[in-house]
Amino acid sequence: MPTAALTQAGLNLIGQALTIYDSDLRLAVCNARFAEMFDLPEALTTQGARFEDTIRHLVSRGEYGPVDDPEHFIATRVDIARAFEPHYMERTRANGRTISVEGSPLPQGGWVTVYTDITEMKAQEQLLRTRSELLSEEVLRRSEELSQTNRQLAATISALEEARRELTEMEARTRTTAEMMPAHIARVDASGQYTFSNRALPAVMPGRPSDIVGAHIAETLGPAAYRKVRPHLQAALDGRQSVFEFTDDASSRRIRAVFTPDPLEPGVYILSQDVTEDTQARAALQQTRRREMAAQLTRGLAHDFSNLLTIILGMQSKLARLSPGEEAMPLITATLQAARRGGQLLNRIADITGTRAWHPSPLIPGPFLADLVTLATPSLPAGMTLRIDDRSKGAYLIDAGLLQDSLLNLILNARQACGQSGTITLQIRELQDTWLEITVTDTGPGFSKIALAHGLDPFFTTKGGEGSGLGLAMVYDMTKLAGGEVRLSNAASGACVRLRLPLRRAGGVPETGLVLLVEDNTDLRAGVRDMLTGLGFSVVEASSVPEACALAEGLPDIALVLSDIALEGEETGLAMLDRLGHLPVRLMTSMPPDHPLHLQAAARVPVLPKPFEAADLARFLGLKSEAA
Repeated sequence: MPTAALTQAGLNLIGQALTIYDSDLRLAVCNARFAEMFDLPEALTTQGARFEDTIRHLVSRGEYGPVDDPEHFIATRVDIARAFEPHYMERTRANGRTISVEGSPLPQGGWVTVYTDITEMKAQEQLLRTRSELLSEEVLRRSEELSQTNRQLAATISALEEARRELTEMEARTRTTAEMMPAHIARVDASGQYTFSNRALPAVMPGRPSDIVGAHIAETLGPAAYRKVRPHLQAALDGRQSVFEFTDDASSRRIRAVFTPDPLEPGVYILSQDVTEDTQARAALQQTRRREMAAQLTRGLAHDFSNLLTIILGMQSKLARLSPGEEAMPLITATLQAARRGGQLLNRIADITGTRAWHPSPLIPGPFLADLVTLATPSLPAGMTLRIDDRSKGAYLIDAGLLQDSLLNLILNARQACGQSGTITLQIRELQDTWLEITVTDTGPGFSKIALAHGLDPFFTTKGGEGSGLGLAMVYDMTKLAGGEVRLSNAASGACVRLRLPLRRAGGVPETGLVLLVEDNTDLRAGVRDMLTGLGFSVVEASSVPEACALAEGLPDIALVLSDIALEGEETGLAMLDRLGHLPVRLMTSMPPDHPLHLQAAARVPVLPKPFEAADLARFLGLKSEAA
């Protein structure tokens, strides 16, 4: 039996009449006793019956006795119903029977009313008054008042119980909403003990407990984190709101916190959010802006300096052809070497300040590191060993070209520090699900104090005239473009350079399967199809977003979507990120990096710049191919 039928059967067993009208004054529920008590036709006890029609029927039947102006009487009852308030009353009907009427509003609008026939109870009260001659009139009167008061009290208790139920329901709904927030919401009292928490602290600061109500904030956060937040907590307890950020050393997460004083009683409301990814993005944006400013400042100087060097080189070359004396030739040769070195320095400056951007694509560290060893080994002396310690887990989104340049730079620096023998160790590992940490250590003498303080500064060098001072600066530039950080230190055996890149997993790209290739240029589509089949994929093709979506709906075996951004029709490849969100989607484009559509795409998924070869496509998909 349906639940509604079971509920109605239960209501019909109640000895009292019950009605529920909604906010539009239409009947939602009533029981059989209601129809019996007031002798109502079926039309007025059917769901949707109007309250006004019921009152009009009762007036016409004489329920309320003689009524001089029926329409005014009905309108008044309807107005009272619209502004309904809890009440309890007793009245004698036209048929001589007495009923009590108890009403209570509902939180979603409307009200519930219970009608109880108290004729027998009133008769007993009257009988008591008639036959108890020994009882004083005052006792009888007070007994009747007490009886009525008890009934009113019972009605009030019912209303309070309903209010308590509503408050409990509201509290549960509020708590559920708070627990769904992507932030930790809490309150501590004046002593620092938690009085409320939405149990989201572990999501913001991994490693912390979730059940913290009653615990002290110092014990919950730990000594290191508590030292950072304590001044802000005290400021909030003193009545000043505090908004700040700090790094949680235990989890390497960047936390933004808001401490707000409780206006009602001593205590502090706390809102904490994990802004690690936002901070990494800000660092990358700041580095890009700094590079743009540096480019503007140096471009003009470099242009003029290049012209001067060109003049110097030309004049010195001409001077050398004039057969000067033996004393002049060394000076001419030294001048030519200095000018050429100046030109090389200008190229290095152009590399740093020129247009560069972080273009991440899926990268599996194993094959990448194998290629790095192949490139670096010929530059190392016979007595030097390059050791790889790969502790990575899967594929990551990384700009392989910039990372390779940086690691080669560090390996060559380590080679110069070690001399003719020693060991260079490159380790890659995940750090607390926040960073991908790449460490390069050597067995050389280590960094000096001044190198530890200024090693990342442009033009700082300890190699004298042989160094440009731009090597570590380029590594710093690459890492900052990715939103990461660089740390210099000395290990037990020598120098240590630690790169921390934002941990971005490149999940979802299969190594084989059916690829949906979306490209509106027929020739380009044929070329990319050949590359994909050469990598072991099967390919189906489309030239527009609607065509691609139709294929995706009819082919459940599609494992990957590779699409150009600019396509045939009004929609771009970006639309498939939303319409085919259940599939891994990767984009390619010939648009410049600063094009708005290119920027929008790169913010959501990896983008492969055109033109590219099979090896580039393999690296982009995180694969190892013979071409690569």
